[in-house]
Amino acid sequence: MVAGYSVAGPLRRAVAGFFATFAIVFALIAPAAAAQPPNAPLNSTNGMLRWINEYRNRPDPDSLPAVVRALSAVQAFKDAETCGVYIGFIAGVLGANPARAEALIAKMLAIDPADHWVLVRAIAYSGLPRWKDLLGKFVDRMPMRRAMVEKYLDGELPTLDQIDYAAKKPGMVDKIRVVLQLTDEHAQKPVTMAPSPELIDVLWGFYLATGTYAPVGRIVKLLPLANDKDSVDNLTTGSAAKFTLASNAVRDLALLNMLKWSVKHQPTDVAVVLDDVINTAETVDTVHMRKESIAAIEDLKQKGPNSKRELSGWGQVGQGALSMGCVVAAATGQIELGLPCVLGGAAYSAGMQYISH
Repeated sequence: MVAGYSVAGPLRRAVAGFFATFAIVFALIAPAAAAQPPNAPLNSTNGMLRWINEYRNRPDPDSLPAVVRALSAVQAFKDAETCGVYIGFIAGVLGANPARAEALIAKMLAIDPADHWVLVRAIAYSGLPRWKDLLGKFVDRMPMRRAMVEKYLDGELPTLDQIDYAAKKPGMVDKIRVVLQLTDEHAQKPVTMAPSPELIDVLWGFYLATGTYAPVGRIVKLLPLANDKDSVDNLTTGSAAKFTLASNAVRDLALLNMLKWSVKHQPTDVAVVLDDVINTAETVDTVHMRKESIAAIEDLKQKGPNSKRELSGWGQVGQGALSMGCVVAAATGQIELGLPCVLGGAAYSAGMQYISH
């Protein structure tokens, strides 16, 4: 699986496993000359991976159902955290073949019913204009995943168009609102997809199916997370985006050219990191990038978020600092917050307690 990291969350396994499963990427993003011919046997994992790698150069959508059935037979879909590349690949093939999508899905249904979740997610991620119609059409043939289908149809589960590339960080007023319980906990939040290494796997799978810039562009938009010093999750995801782009571009010159074209059209925060990716790919210095990424994650784990360090001095500043929330609210027209002009000791203590967590 392409970069099937198991480190989303507060490094779910350990930092040592951050790049452990990346080795397979070299079997996937490989020179076309090393790929098997289209009629090569698909009765082994190695054969299937080679077929997937070559697909973007020699599209063969009619063979997809056989490959999916074979992957299910070898339990490739058993672990949801490590099969994102397959989900993205299936989604990419379906999205690129709208006229054949329904027939392909029908043939892929002959897998272990427990694996039907892969098809549900791939259809939702395909980007097909009629993806909801397709889910509705096949829901009766995937009864174990009816609840999952219904959540997608109701908009309760996100698609690739709903990736939250940069979640807003709470400012001082936001923190005060939380402290004083002025937030509406029941307010409906938009459905979004949180960035994660698993998402990056999905996007690489989509690229393997299409060879297009669209999935690569989505990975590129995650690059600023590589400089996030407040969230281990974000830093891990950004580092994964950065490292996989560089490592894959070393072996895929078409991808490298895409990145060189893309950097000219990116905002500064993206372009700075993407320049580093391009330079690393051109100099084949991914070992240095990997070490830097692991060191940054370890540093954040040991020292804590920057925001927490920056706010550590609030204890010396005293009550006036927190009271500044009243001034900020007035200056930004947020009097509706109902903040008192003078915050008492209880409010201050609550603020410091919130900041310390």
